[in-house]
Amino acid sequence: MRKVLIVGGGIAGPVLGMWLKRLGMEVSIAEARPTAAVGEGAFLGVAPNGMNALEPLGVAGAVATAGTPCEAFQFINRKGDSIGVIDRSGDASAFGRPLTMIRRGQLNAILAEEAARQGVEIRWGQRLMGVDESHPSHVIARFEDGSESSADILIGCDGLRSRVRSLILPEAPAPSFTGLLDYGGFAQGIQVPVPPGINLMLFGRRAFFGTFVTPSGEIWWFHNGAPGSSDPEALRKSPDPTRERERLLELHREDPPWVSDVIRATPRLLGPWPIYDLHAMPRWHSGRVCLLGDAAHAMSPSAGQGAALAMEDALVLARCLRDIDAPSKAFAAFEKARRPRVDAIFRAARRNGSGKAVNSALSEWFRDRMLPFFLRLGASGQSKMYSYRLEWDQPRA
Repeated sequence: MRKVLIVGGGIAGPVLGMWLKRLGMEVSIAEARPTAAVGEGAFLGVAPNGMNALEPLGVAGAVATAGTPCEAFQFINRKGDSIGVIDRSGDASAFGRPLTMIRRGQLNAILAEEAARQGVEIRWGQRLMGVDESHPSHVIARFEDGSESSADILIGCDGLRSRVRSLILPEAPAPSFTGLLDYGGFAQGIQVPVPPGINLMLFGRRAFFGTFVTPSGEIWWFHNGAPGSSDPEALRKSPDPTRERERLLELHREDPPWVSDVIRATPRLLGPWPIYDLHAMPRWHSGRVCLLGDAAHAMSPSAGQGAALAMEDALVLARCLRDIDAPSKAFAAFEKARRPRVDAIFRAARRNGSGKAVNSALSEWFRDRMLPFFLRLGASGQSKMYSYRLEWDQPRA
């Protein structure tokens, strides 16, 4: 295997491309967007296990410089009362890197720029339309502009709505809507009850609201809540920012006033993004084509592991391709190695997301009293996820 085509230039694609260049492969990334998605999405956290997967590539430092370490998670109820804290101030010493909060667009740009610097070709504006697997020695990708590319293997890193997945595994289940919509934004000039470096999580009366304050005082926030009577896909495809802002203000009307102040102070409302997950995939590969990251195992952001798992996937798949000559056997080894960890974190993400929206005062009362107990368990589980360490030089098994 010498020539690799990666479809998708978000997080997983550039990271995999850098690993494969280490193997001396010719690597191209085909990305549908016309340029790097600098303005895409809101923000995310790259967990320590993800940062450690970036470290050998020489890119973890750039991500750390652009981001901000998270020192703790603080949980409050709609009255503003604290109902629990998870201390993460020792993560850097315990795991090598802390949980790093960063704008998604900045992360995309850093990874794409570093991949290009290391010799990965990135072809922007290439929208995949077809995959031809009929040839025993190679695979052909066909694009909307009429061009085509031949490669020894093709890797689908094209996310939740993966075009590669729909083409090579038409029998695969469709992503499942979790019942939550995600919105986000960036604001300034509002006082929030948390210092910089703390993820503040509010269990509101009718929705969930998270904030993170950077050292410069900028407020990064997200909202998770039910779509009501609206069609989530219709909202995603044709958002009405004015109407959606009014809806968010109404959903948080009974929550602390600063929440509405932050929403009002946000120049540009981001989203909505319906939150989906993808489970029970029959397989992640077909012939000379394999899926990676969200294309294979999308999950809700409630576990805080989406980006990190994609980074881990890239390292493990590259190791398998290094150690196993036959593509189909390398892909099978990759899937076997990754499924147990991915499935465990998928279950944790579903558990974490299930309490974000409650529908009665009794449910709210019960959650507030039980949450401290579950947070202790959650902190332990979080640390276990963070401690996971992959080494490039170890055998693929």
